Amino acid sequence: MRGTAARLAFQVLGGNGLRQPNVAIAGVTGAVGQEFLACMEKRNFPFNKLKLLASERSAGKKITYKGQTYVVEALTENSFEDVDIALFSAGGSQSRQYAPAAVKAGTIVIDNSSAFRMDPKVPLVIPEVNPQAAYRHNGIIANPNCSTIIMAVAVYPIHQAAGVRRASVATYQAASGAGAAAMAELEQQARDWVEGQPLTQDIFGRQYIWNLFSHNSKIDPSTGYNEEEVKMMRETTKIFDDDSIRVTATCIRVPVLRAHCEAINLTLNEPLSEDQARAILAKAPGITIHDNRADNSFPEPLMASGIDDVLVGRIRADLSQENGLEMFVAGDQLLKGAALNAVQIAELLIEQ
Repeated sequence: MRGTAARLAFQVLGGNGLRQPNVAIAGVTGAVGQEFLACMEKRNFPFNKLKLLASERSAGKKITYKGQTYVVEALTENSFEDVDIALFSAGGSQSRQYAPAAVKAGTIVIDNSSAFRMDPKVPLVIPEVNPQAAYRHNGIIANPNCSTIIMAVAVYPIHQAAGVRRASVATYQAASGAGAAAMAELEQQARDWVEGQPLTQDIFGRQYIWNLFSHNSKIDPSTGYNEEEVKMMRETTKIFDDDSIRVTATCIRVPVLRAHCEAINLTLNEPLSEDQARAILAKAPGITIHDNRADNSFPEPLMASGIDDVLVGRIRADLSQENGLEMFVAGDQLLKGAALNAVQIAELLIEQ
């Protein structure tokens, strides 16, 4: 009964000719949750009703969106009656608990956590790379890891043209990937430093400002890879639908607020000159080339912060190997690395 009603509600047309789904945002008070709202407003995302959900401690807070005040409700298994699309960024444990209940109620869940990414029944989608996968869902669509998204947007056009045999990636990841509290701690450490006070170290347990360190996810003692690196390795082959690609990564946390950078080294199956690569990337969706050798101006976190596209530069042949290509990219972790990608997936569903 509920599923039929939801699908009918999803067919209601707005003045712009697009369907108007009932939308819920789970984890709305977090950094990505707030970006969900900002992206929806910027892109004039069509919706009929909006429900804002968060933890019990955030329930009752008021959020103003597009001139209307919404009261945040506690996220429960009963939160999804009459909801067509739910954007989740409430953490993996919350997703595992509440996403199945949402699907049972007839809701399509777009989940930003790692809970379902490697489930073979759940599509892992980047709209610029594999939009068709979004239509093969069974109620849940997974948003890839932020570092994977930023890398894949830049690498996939090259893969289509010359075939990527191997990718070696070094990441320089911003505080936003660890949440709003990590961003606040970086800013607080800057104040502490200026004032000569002991540095606040609640999130990472170490000095963050003027420092960098291995990504704070758990390390496998047998392989030496941390969870972030493994995500990039496993997710890329699933998104590209190509198990032959070999990916290795070294993920590092750097004192930057919200944009990740990545140094990407590719081994290609076929020859591809840097001019050919640049021409391919210039036409690819979701990419802006910033590659000015004369001025030594290339992608930087500040340049990428607040913009939708992934910036690509330092495009050059790898002189140490045959059919090798180097590039350096920067992308906003909260936008393309998380909220924007999820909203774009929702737009695919509406357009379908």
